[in-house]
Amino acid sequence: MSKPIKFCLSLFLVTSLFLSGCGSSSSSETRGKADEKVLNVFNWSEYLPDSVIQQFEEETGIKVNYTTFSSNEEMYAKLNSGNLGYDIAVPTLFFIEMLVKEGMLEKINKENIPNLKHLNPDFTGTFADPNDEYSVPYLWGSVVIAVNKELVKKDIKGYEDLFDPEFKNSLVMPEDNRAAIGAMLAILDYPINSTDEKQIEEAGELLKKIKPNIKAFDGDNPKGLLITGEAKAGIMYSAEAALAKRSNPNIEIIFPEEASFLWQDNFVIPKGAPHKENAEKFIDFILRPEMSKEISESYPYGNPNNEAVKLLSEEIQQEMTIPQDFFERSEYARDVGEATLLYDRIWTEVKQ
Repeated sequence: MSKPIKFCLSLFLVTSLFLSGCGSSSSSETRGKADEKVLNVFNWSEYLPDSVIQQFEEETGIKVNYTTFSSNEEMYAKLNSGNLGYDIAVPTLFFIEMLVKEGMLEKINKENIPNLKHLNPDFTGTFADPNDEYSVPYLWGSVVIAVNKELVKKDIKGYEDLFDPEFKNSLVMPEDNRAAIGAMLAILDYPINSTDEKQIEEAGELLKKIKPNIKAFDGDNPKGLLITGEAKAGIMYSAEAALAKRSNPNIEIIFPEEASFLWQDNFVIPKGAPHKENAEKFIDFILRPEMSKEISESYPYGNPNNEAVKLLSEEIQQEMTIPQDFFERSEYARDVGEATLLYDRIWTEVKQ
C-alpha cells in the first residue's frame, strides 16, 4: 500500500475507532514487560471459545486480556496507530500481505511452536507469507448465502436472487467491504480482486441497488437476525451460517452459483509485542489437536490442523465442508493496492 493510501485509511479508521470503540472483554492497551505472565490477544468476535482461553490460563498461569474487532480495517487501524500492547492479532491473508510489506509484524520463532507439525501444508506458504516467517494458520472459510426457508419459498441459487423485492429490509450482510463488493463483482462476472476502476464502480452501483433489501451490515453476529426471523436471508461467513442452522433447522446454506470470496485468518505477532514468547506459547497451545478440535466444535470454520480434523465428528466435518466446484470457482481476497481507496469510498457511500 502506498503511503498516501496508508495515511487516509488509517486516519479514517482511527477516527472511527475513537468515536465508537471496539468490543472488549478487557483492555489490552498496556505495554507491560516481556517477563510478565500476561498475553494481550486481538481477535474477531465469536472466534475463540472462552473454555480454551481458560485452559491456557490454568496451565500456564498467563493472564489473557482478550479484545475483539469486527473488521480487518478496524484491526489494521489499531496496529497502525502504534502497537498499544497487542501480542497476537488474527488478520485475514490479504491484510497480512499489507502488514508484512509495511514492516508491522515480528518474525515468529518456530522453535517455540512444535505443534506446527500438525498443519496441512495446503494452508502454509501462502501468497501473504511465502516462507511462513510472520504468520501461522488459524481458520479458513468462504462467504455463503443462508436462507430461512420457512420465510422464503423462492429457490435461491446465487447472489443475484437476493435483489428480489421479497427481501426488502430483510437481508443481513457482513461488515466487510471486500466481501460485500466482491459479491457484486461476482454477479457481474468480474474478479473479486478487481483493481479496474470501472468494474469496481459498477459493483458499487449494484450494491447501492440492493441496499433497500439490507436490514443490517453485521460483522459480529449476523446469524442472530437470521435465527430470530428478523432477516429472511443473509450473505455471511460459512461457520456463521452453519451455527445459524444449528439453532434453526429451517435455515438452508447455499453456495452461490457465482464466484465467491475465500479467506484464511492467521495468527500474527505485531511489531513491538511486549510478550512475544507468551504469544508463541499460546499459538502452540491452540495448535494442539485437542484444543483445535474444541475450537472447531464451537466455530465450524475450515480447520488447517490435520490432526484436529481427524478428531472431529462426521457431523462437524460436514458443517466445515465446502463443495469442490464452489472452491474452484472462488478466489482468495488479495491486497488490491491503490484500489483500496476506491473500495473504501464506495463502502462509505453505501453505508451512509
